[in-house]
Amino acid sequence: METSVSHRHALPSRSHQRPKDARPVHATPPSPVLETISVLGRQEDPVLSPSTRRHSTVNVQVVSSEEIVRTGQSNAMAALEQLVPSVSSPSFSGVGSNRFIRTMQLRNLSADQTLILVNGKRRHLTSNFNANAGPNSGTEPADLSLIPLSAIDHIEVITEGASALYGQDAIAGAVNIVLKHNTSGGSINFVDSGYYAGDGVGVNGYGDYAFKLGKSGGYLDLAAQVSNQLPTNRSGPYTGTMYFPLADGSVDPRQTKAGRDYNRLEGLGHTTMETVSANGAIPLTDQIRAYMTSTYAHRTVENQVTFRNQANNNTVRALYPDGFIPLMGMSENDFQVNGGVQGTTADWNWDGYVTYGRDDESYTTLNSDNPTFGLASKTNFYDGSDIATQLVAGFKASRNFHPSFLSGPLLVEFGGEYRHDTFQLTAGEYQSWADGGVTVLDGPNAGALATPGASGHIGASPDTASNTARDTFDGHVNLSFHILPKWEWTLGGHAVNYSNLVTTETGSIGTRYDFNKRWAIRANINTGYRPPTLGQENYFYTSTFPTYTFAQLPTTSAAAKALGGGNLKGEYSRSYSIGIDAHPIDNLTVTANLYRIAINDRMANSTQFGGTAVESLLSTLGLNGIRYVQYYTNPVNTVTNGGDVNVSYNVDFHHYGR
Repeated sequence: METSVSHRHALPSRSHQRPKDARPVHATPPSPVLETISVLGRQEDPVLSPSTRRHSTVNVQVVSSEEIVRTGQSNAMAALEQLVPSVSSPSFSGVGSNRFIRTMQLRNLSADQTLILVNGKRRHLTSNFNANAGPNSGTEPADLSLIPLSAIDHIEVITEGASALYGQDAIAGAVNIVLKHNTSGGSINFVDSGYYAGDGVGVNGYGDYAFKLGKSGGYLDLAAQVSNQLPTNRSGPYTGTMYFPLADGSVDPRQTKAGRDYNRLEGLGHTTMETVSANGAIPLTDQIRAYMTSTYAHRTVENQVTFRNQANNNTVRALYPDGFIPLMGMSENDFQVNGGVQGTTADWNWDGYVTYGRDDESYTTLNSDNPTFGLASKTNFYDGSDIATQLVAGFKASRNFHPSFLSGPLLVEFGGEYRHDTFQLTAGEYQSWADGGVTVLDGPNAGALATPGASGHIGASPDTASNTARDTFDGHVNLSFHILPKWEWTLGGHAVNYSNLVTTETGSIGTRYDFNKRWAIRANINTGYRPPTLGQENYFYTSTFPTYTFAQLPTTSAAAKALGGGNLKGEYSRSYSIGIDAHPIDNLTVTANLYRIAINDRMANSTQFGGTAVESLLSTLGLNGIRYVQYYTNPVNTVTNGGDVNVSYNVDFHHYGR
């Protein structure tokens, strides 16, 4: 065990979770704890290893499975937030669909500006577009929580904007989850947790077991996790009017007798999740092996949204005489399969692979109504699905050369990938979006028009459904070498062609100088490019509030273009960093980093457009009854300056531990 002291800047959280119990039971002794702070040099075989290309010119922090377990957290993002100073992962991610999935930010940039890898292979994106306000607004990142904690051997956090070294999306850096690859034994853990406020009780269980395959080092490591998280609430009491005044203008006596515990916007929803994984490999010859990694997850989430009081025009009072709190529901099925063959031929290490990932999220609005259907309204609605897929086929190779003019070997690594991405929006059932033509049935506003669609979250209509795709061709080359025994350099280049965008080239230069065994300095300059996701280009979302309707328009729509929108551009970045790696005394490790990340054409939502003129314009384009809209665009250039310090001191207490 090691003790770490970190200084960090993180987004504020309204709730603080405390683990009540976390007791690992190991069938085999645990592996030694890895150093949180990595100052390792480059790997001998970056192609054959599930780890990332690890250069000593780049800051890489390694977090072991034992350290993750000790946090008592139920998912990798929450654990990383405690262990890595440059990671933020607030438990409350905003309102609406933003609350379905927790996200992670590296160096305070957007959630999807970090590249997520599993065993060195790209992880597919979630299909949930975070359209609402919050720390993950406008993003569609990969989801780390869908991998069982018990499957993880260690996590590598690369805090460099190294798109040229690791691939697109790595403007802030990259996170690589390396899965266990044991040949026997396993572990099991049970955690009971809650919040100091008394709510949010969670029960979490996870375990793994490994088998030997054949007699030449083959293995299969199976893992699973089941968790149930009850909701939290930090919204405060409802302060609005709940009932119509009486005929004489006096306050309805129910107003003073009713409770006020109706707000549920700020807090966690109710989540249940089951995940399984398999990671295995088997030798085919002495120099070649086949491998396979797969994960599957099922998750259901229910979030309470804005209270609709009895006096609201969208309340069918015959169904809800005291008002109602709609629920936004999501049922998710997610899987990814990676398979390939790797080996060594004529001193070249090589790896050929194919991966396929799919995330399917079905949405519902529960405990609600469609007031335009009156007494015939349903109370539970299917709102449609979002589906994202990614197919990747790739090859990479590496070799050490020994030129006489260098102080050590020259490592050459290159590769290419073909990717096919899709994003699909499917329509919901008829009543979830349709206008049934019924006006307000009773009350002072009888005969007035109500808002069509399921109250709280309108389903997707056939007009908003879409199915889009993109092909990407990606090539890279990396060089690592020492020009002097203590002076290392890394050079990287990336060229990527997107079928619906542009062809881009990015580059990276890194260097490190070791003054002695205890002190070293390193520096990096990187250019990067991140394309808009298909979800950011095509997502269409409509939500009703007690007094108005809001829509997130796709950038490709006529309405967005009429309001000044245009085709989304990708984000170009330039990042600069300098850092030190030090062992001032035995058992003490210090890393410190300063960085500057400049991003042009940064993607974000536009301001909200509203008012009678906008509503009239939208009506002429077939979007009736919508008061406010926004769309995704490239509104700003930004510069992020920051730094982080990580200190680790190991103390040996002999038979009492370390």
